[in-house]
Amino acid sequence: MKIESLLSDLIQIQSVNPPGGEAEVAKYLKRLFDEYQIANELIEPSPGRGSFLAHLGEGERSLLYLSHTDVVPVSEGWSFAPFSGEIKDGFVHGRGALDCKGLVAAQAYAVIQLATTAKLKGRLIFAATAGEETGGVVGVKWLVENCKDKLVADFTITEGGWNPMRIGGKVCNFVQTGEKGIIRPKLRARGVSCHGSVPMFGDNAVAKMADVVKGLAEYQPQMVLTPEVRQLIQAVAKLEGLGNEINNNNTDQVIQRLGDRVLAGYLTAITRMTVSPNVIHGGVKVNIVPDSCETDVDIRVLPGQDKEYVVKELEQVISSVEIEITQYNTPTFSSTDNEFYRLVLNTMKEYVDDNIVLPCVSSGGTDSRHLRAIGIPCYGIGMMALNLDDKMRQSIHGKDEKIDIDSLRLKSEFLMQLARRYLGA
Repeated sequence: MKIESLLSDLIQIQSVNPPGGEAEVAKYLKRLFDEYQIANELIEPSPGRGSFLAHLGEGERSLLYLSHTDVVPVSEGWSFAPFSGEIKDGFVHGRGALDCKGLVAAQAYAVIQLATTAKLKGRLIFAATAGEETGGVVGVKWLVENCKDKLVADFTITEGGWNPMRIGGKVCNFVQTGEKGIIRPKLRARGVSCHGSVPMFGDNAVAKMADVVKGLAEYQPQMVLTPEVRQLIQAVAKLEGLGNEINNNNTDQVIQRLGDRVLAGYLTAITRMTVSPNVIHGGVKVNIVPDSCETDVDIRVLPGQDKEYVVKELEQVISSVEIEITQYNTPTFSSTDNEFYRLVLNTMKEYVDDNIVLPCVSSGGTDSRHLRAIGIPCYGIGMMALNLDDKMRQSIHGKDEKIDIDSLRLKSEFLMQLARRYLGA
């Protein structure tokens, strides 16, 4: 089977989350792996929400390939059918091509190739899991809580690495070594309702919330430079000729001078807590002054910024609202000072010519946090054979998502070589 055909088949299975339907992808992978007599199983915690696991080899060492099979919904305005899986002009087209069925295909293809060409002296585990786009509750989180031994490995290769980009004339590739935490407060403003024709008799909760949202928009968070982020910005500044010594006082000046606004936005996001009020509900009828209003806020935090820190910060810039934390996931990081990271780094360098390879931190969240929580180092890759333009970057969770076939092959070759190096063959 060709790797592009494998991805095309996966895209055509519409595992949109919500509602999910990942079990159909798992069943497809099971049929495929059964053909090659690779040990595998389908685990379905709830109807239609299935994850696929397979393994090769036995031995003391172990390596986990992790990816997810659910995709986000599509909006209108695509220039091609979102679930066509069309193979055309060197690309595979469709939702999930970049996030994350492209990696599912590359990992599955690598395992199949290794099964037919190598005898591993260690254990290679492949997990294509459900539910990542909604927190991994029916996927990795469930597996960790109910059958952890099926996932335990020395380290993991997964999604999350920033895709390659040109910085200061050099192409840079990235390995994700950590991700920000997620804190989601629900804010509630209370008021007094009355007839809309005499608003002075009431107390408008929506108007109160408007002041709160304005305060959140004007909030200036504290700068935080983790060692990984400092190293990354230091490298960017050097490549762009913007200085060699990065600190809390000059980081923003360096970021503001970058010509690539996508890169500048990303670096801004990973150097501070971000606060984004994204959903507001208030009022029931146009002629009734609302007595309640709720806002859901998406906050991403760095080490040292826990729930208590967030509430304290919010209370300094907003008032007259109740604050309830509805979700909390701590920031998670994997060391860059171990044999696993060095192996990933050195192996990647073999496949990206003379390009630079740097550590990065994800501003979003992935399933890595569930594995890091039980002590498994996780490293995210975003290896691509071409430099992504802004339009292609924005297609992740956006429109016209696609991936080039050369990138699929590059990922799979890297994965095969990494397994051979670590597990022996």
